[in-house]
This record gives sequence, structure tokens and C-alpha cells, in this order.
Amino acid sequence: MDPWGPVDARWLSTASHRDTRGVLHAWFDGEAVRRATGREVTVTRANATVSRRGALRGIKYSLATAKYVTCLRGAVFDVVVDLRVGSPGFGRWRGRRLDGDTPGALYLGAGLGHACLALGDDTVVAYLLGGPAGTASDVAEAERTVHPFARELGIAWPSSPRPILSERDACAPGLHAARDSGLLPVHHRSTA
Repeated sequence: MDPWGPVDARWLSTASHRDTRGVLHAWFDGEAVRRATGREVTVTRANATVSRRGALRGIKYSLATAKYVTCLRGAVFDVVVDLRVGSPGFGRWRGRRLDGDTPGALYLGAGLGHACLALGDDTVVAYLLGGPAGTASDVAEAERTVHPFARELGIAWPSSPRPILSERDACAPGLHAARDSGLLPVHHRSTA
């Protein structure tokens, strides 16, 4: 598992086994994540999205929930943003292509922002979430968003496909507005 982008983001190369029946993706190993991050991984929720070409989800973040993300089918341009006020990397982002043919997953600590742009139809992204347990509505309520086209971030999204945003993401504040409103997490030096 390699550091990737902001502190508390790690890229993990995972295993894939192919035979005449198809493919098995072994995309999560809790012990490997613990060794790489120094944190116990407690999965409290698993989600999957099926997106059409151009669907742009995020930039989503939670104050208390870590994420583990992989693309199982299709491809996405995946972005991590350091949204923690006071972090040396505040406002910096890193992006990479994730696809169902290249095994791998991304771990994001709590407070980091995540977004992905579907590059094809029927793209499937799976998420494991760790943090306080709750109902789906509790988790959705705790999740916040920053506008994916905030000028302060300058994310270099692919020029194609044309992005499709939810109303919530389209109306989200920019980075500075979210910071000035006290909506963003605060970086704690002990978090590394």
C-alpha cells in the first residue's frame, strides 16, 4: 500500500485471479490496510454505485468516516482532495484512473474528500465505509460535499465526457466558502 496524494490516502494494489469462469477480485484486506495506516479498519457500511457515462459524484467527505474505494466494472477518473483545515496539504488534490480491469483500491482517512467521474456507462464503484454505524439516512446526513468545479481547487477533470451532477453537488459550496462557514474538518497533527 503506497501513500497517494494527501496524508491519510493510500493506494493498494490488490489481487485478481482469472480463469475460464471469469475473474475473482480480492479487493479488500483489512490487515494490509491496518499495516499501512496504523489504524484498525472497522467496516460499518458497504455501498456500490452504478453510473452512466459522465456521472460525477462528489466531492464528498465526512468528519468521522474513512472510505475504501475500488472500481469493479468500467472506469472512473478518481480524485482525492485534502479538505482538512490546517493540513499542510489543504486544498491539494490528486487524481487517477481506476478501472475494473486493473486491480487496486484507494483508502481515504476521515476528512478527505472523494469524487469520481464515470468514463463509461454501467460503471460500478464499490465503497467500504468505516466509522460510526448508523442507518443509511444517518450516513447521508453526516456526509458533506464541496463543489467539484471549485476554482480554488483547479481539478483537471477529463474534458470528456460532459459531467452530470446531482442537484446537491451542483449547489455545493466551493472550498473557501465551506471553510469560512466552518463546514470542513480540522487537521490534527496526531493524524498521519
